[in-house]
This record gives sequence, C-alpha cells and structure tokens, in this order.
Amino acid sequence: MGENVPTWKFNQCFGEKTIIDDVTEQDVLSAVEFDQTGSYLATGDKAGRIVVFEVDNPSTSRCASDTPVFASSASVLRSNNNTSGKSNSCSEYKFQCEFQSHEPEFDYLKSLEIEEKINKIRWCRPSNDSLYLLSTNDKTIKLWKIFEEKVTSVTSFNLPEEYRRSRYSRVEADEEVVKSFQNSSLKLPNITHNEKRVSSKPRKVYSNAHAYHVNSIAVNSDGETFLSADDLRINLWNLHLSDQSYNIVDIKPENMEELQEVITGADFHPTQCNIFMYSSSRGSIKLADMRERALCDQHAKLFAEEEHHENKSFFSEIIASLSDIKFTRDGRYIVSRDFLTLKLWDVNMESRPVQTINIHEHLRSKLCDLYENECIFDKFEVAISGDGNNLATGSYNNTFHVFDREGNTDVCIEASKMESSKTILTENVDSMSHDSDVSNRTSSVKTMHNQVPATIDFNQ
Repeated sequence: MGENVPTWKFNQCFGEKTIIDDVTEQDVLSAVEFDQTGSYLATGDKAGRIVVFEVDNPSTSRCASDTPVFASSASVLRSNNNTSGKSNSCSEYKFQCEFQSHEPEFDYLKSLEIEEKINKIRWCRPSNDSLYLLSTNDKTIKLWKIFEEKVTSVTSFNLPEEYRRSRYSRVEADEEVVKSFQNSSLKLPNITHNEKRVSSKPRKVYSNAHAYHVNSIAVNSDGETFLSADDLRINLWNLHLSDQSYNIVDIKPENMEELQEVITGADFHPTQCNIFMYSSSRGSIKLADMRERALCDQHAKLFAEEEHHENKSFFSEIIASLSDIKFTRDGRYIVSRDFLTLKLWDVNMESRPVQTINIHEHLRSKLCDLYENECIFDKFEVAISGDGNNLATGSYNNTFHVFDREGNTDVCIEASKMESSKTILTENVDSMSHDSDVSNRTSSVKTMHNQVPATIDFNQ
C-alpha cells in the first residue's frame, strides 16, 4: 500500500459556496449516490427533492468506454486504477435536472404522518438512452426515468398573434378568419425542434408493502429485481411489477415482547444474484441464499464477533448496532460500520473480522454523556472505492475519514463549503487486528452538534 496511497484534494462544492446561516431543515441532504460509471450523481434531501448532476467534460476523465447514455451527452466509464502512471484531471459535475420525488403523506389508518425525506437512492441499469433510479422515503419506493426530449414549437400560423390571443367571441373570430383569407391561401404551420431538455417522470410506484420504515433498497445484479428492507421484513420486487412483492425475510415474532433485534440494512451481492445480506441491531451480519428456500429466515452464514466481557456495559447493544453494510465490488469482503468502529469481513471467515478500524474509540469513556444528549444513536454510512483498497466513513465536527483497507493510514477531511478552510490530515492509525495487540487512540471530546452530512460516496 505504500506506493499506491492516493492523494485527496478538494474538487468541487455543490450549491452556494458562501456560508449561509438561514439554511432550513428541508435543504439538508439525506441521500447521495453515484452511478456505477461515476458519470452521474444523484442527491436527495429532506424535502423529497432529487437533484441529478452529470460530468461536465467527460473527455478529461478516465475513459474506458465510449458508449453514450444520452445521445447528445456521452457517458464515460472510469477505471478503478491509474495504470498509465500519468496524472488524471478531475472533471467537475454540472446540474442536469431536479424533480420532486416524494410528497408528505398521511396514513389515516395509523394516524401517522409520512415524511417526504429521501432515505435512499439507488441507480438502475440505463436503457434506451435513458437513466433509471430508485428512490424511497419511509413507506413508498418509486422508479424514475430520466431522459432527454426535444423541445418543439409551432410557427407560421395563419392568423396573426393578436388575433389568436384576442378575446373575440366565436362569431367575431370567424369573421376575422374570413377577412384574413380573402386575399391569401391557407398554409400549414411549421413545427420546429429547438434545444433539448432533460425531463423525469415516475415509471413505477411500489407502495403498501412495508408496515415499518424502509431503511434500505438494493438493486440486484440481474438488473430485474431489487429488495427493500424495513425493521422487521425484507421484500423482493420485480422492477416491472409494482403490485406484488415477495417476502424473503420476516423476523417479526408472534409476540412483540419477544423481539430481540431489528434489521438495520440490506444489500445484494454485486455479482451473484441469489445472495444477499442484512445486518441487525445486535451487530451481526447474516448472509442468505435465495436458492435454498423461499423464506430466508435461516441464514447461510452469520458474521458476528463476541464482545469481551470486560468491555460489556449498559451501552453495549446500542453501540454494536450496525448502521451500514456494503460488499466490495468483487464480493469478497463485507464492510460494516457501527458507532465506534469500521470492520472488514472476509465472506469465507465468519468468526471474526479480518480488520477492525477504530473511529470513535476515544468516545468510549463518554458513552454516558452521549446517551444523555442522544448522540449515541447517530448513524454513519460507509463507502468503498472501486478497487476496494480505500474506505470512507463519516464522523463528527463536519469531518469524514478515508482509511486504506489495512487501516494503516487515516486521511481526515473537513467537509466545509469554503475551499480555503479545507483541512486534510493524514496520519498513521492504530487498527485493531487479531494478529496484534489492541492499541486505542485517545482524544478530547468535541462538541457533537456539527455532524458531517449523512452520506458519503466515492466517485467510482
């Protein structure tokens, strides 16, 4: 890793670059997702809006494919590694379109308000020169089509514009028409095609399948199906069928008092369409194979690590809850994030993670204070680079960390709107490996009211 450690620098800021004090809660981003090529970026906010950006100058990025997604705007596939040894210029993103994905709703049967906030965004395979993405709030999942259309206009009318827009009665208008054609012949209007514009429209709406809040959606590698997960169930959908879904995981007990854990996330295997995984609030990851049975309550593999008795406390179950899980692109490793650590699992070894990286170990002694101000329930996501060698995850004080897979280096970056205030700190960290002693980092506790945006994603 010594020779292949990437360098990180600020590239682009979306939105206003000046500090704005009157930002409303509705303007806060709640979901960020790149497509598989890295040429398109979608963001969702708490107001239910989705904004799509595209690469401004694809010719300057790393190209591995000349296949266009839109006929007039080429899409490029970015390679995972720079094998040529030459520096690659960074392409900036430009605004493409914006649309309202979800509206606030009210469930009259349960007397429950349903927020419009976008929980997750997932890109689907492009088709017929169009882009497709899935978006979800707490209850409803939608499939959106993003496409280019020609803007047409009609010219060379028979009547002058003042007659066409006048408020004459029908009789008066007929008289004007007769007078206008006494000395001229009837002509056909001309239809002209002007500039193109990007539009969006919902293709499918998948609703009424979840009794609890949807926390995850994942598109299958077959390009035909996707899964959606709430606290107690996981459903399998066909993208073309919005009126039916199949329940593949159901952990709801007959007596809710016997409930021991809830589902916190789910994801499909990147290459094997029959394998998926889901995480729980007790810190375990369960791998299931849909070929074994229709209802995958009995998992094929269980990834869990028993906590040492000396570390157990009242807060053990809270900090063990997994907030995010992801496969690496080759499907060999699983990356999970809980409140204190980032763990790397080998799918062939269930007993323990191959690497544990301490993120908030210095907060372990302050868990009581964090519990009182509810910061202990904060959720952080994780992103994996295309080659699987770098992991990014969020932290407090508007910072996020980029680690190499071995956990040897920590690049701490401050997420600030002003380029001059960017802070990039690279240091060696102590990772917790089962082949070496545990070395904990200590640091002073800072204020917790400034948190990094909820999601981080690599431009793959």
